[in-house]
Amino acid sequence: MKKLFALMAAALLVVTLAACGGSSVDIGIVLPTNEEPRWVQDETRFNELLEDSEYNVEILFSQGSTATERSNVESLVNQGIDVLIITAHDGTAAAAAVEFAKAEGVTVIAYDRLITDTDAVDYYVTFDSIAVGEAQAQYLVDNATGTGNPLYLYAGAATDNNAFLFFEGAWNVLQPKIADGTFYIVNSSEARDVEDSATLTRDQASDVIGQITTNWDFNTALNLASANLTAAGSDDKGEVFILAPNDGTARSIADTFADDPEVTNYFVTGQDAEQASIQYILDGKQSMTVFKDVRILVEDAINMAVDVLDGNTVTTTGSYNNGVIDVPALQTEVIVVEQNNVQAEIFDSGYYSEDDFE
Repeated sequence: MKKLFALMAAALLVVTLAACGGSSVDIGIVLPTNEEPRWVQDETRFNELLEDSEYNVEILFSQGSTATERSNVESLVNQGIDVLIITAHDGTAAAAAVEFAKAEGVTVIAYDRLITDTDAVDYYVTFDSIAVGEAQAQYLVDNATGTGNPLYLYAGAATDNNAFLFFEGAWNVLQPKIADGTFYIVNSSEARDVEDSATLTRDQASDVIGQITTNWDFNTALNLASANLTAAGSDDKGEVFILAPNDGTARSIADTFADDPEVTNYFVTGQDAEQASIQYILDGKQSMTVFKDVRILVEDAINMAVDVLDGNTVTTTGSYNNGVIDVPALQTEVIVVEQNNVQAEIFDSGYYSEDDFE
């Protein structure tokens, strides 16, 4: 087993939330919101992993607000943290908060989302975001036959650097299949304008994402999908292929396409293996999800924080350029989950209990 479990066996790890009295906090964790299932999953996994520890840890949520995020970081710094683990609400706007922490001698670990345009990030713990997009796109390619297949593109929030990485990965796989006529893009004039480009500049990707962004929001995704279908002609429906950026938006988009009588079949992607989407996959309403085992990501982040606290060498496997520096990174692999391997990857691994599903 990994080093963390040896540390746990020696009782080296504890979560102490705000109720920990006057004790100083060793590790501060800032997550973007508790109104999305993904981040509630992460909080649960942190709490499970840090059940017994001598380190004091506090978890705060920013509720989708950069101002609250900055306030959270300041509060944790004032409580004496040595390590900050932070998932930025806005990857660029978060720079000011981490620069404040760094100036106070805190080691900053960007968690799952890269913080950009600053040198105040020490490490980055992440899933391979480009691989996520490539896996989503490859699923669509593998299920397409012939030519002239309608392709609908959706993306995450333009404020989230991960949304660009996911889309970059997807474009790597989809663009050759757009060029050879397997797919044609229905819902993005910006994407059609650059469909002959195998690689997109940041500005080009920004233009495309700006047109197809869901902002990681269920209702935004639903309304955008509805508008796209209203504008689409009958020839743009039938069997369709949908790049949805994550599970929450995938469910909203899938429901919208399922309600259109001219859509006879759809393939829709997702990521995060949210419990509701695993049920959708079992029910045949969502095609796949990219399973990012949060238990491993949380373990990697805490191992890294413990190494920092103990003065040990931090393990990394690569780096990501954030616009200012190459941030040393530790990447976690991802797994494609569809109906035929839910049992093996989700239930047998203990990620969810089979009893929780119909």
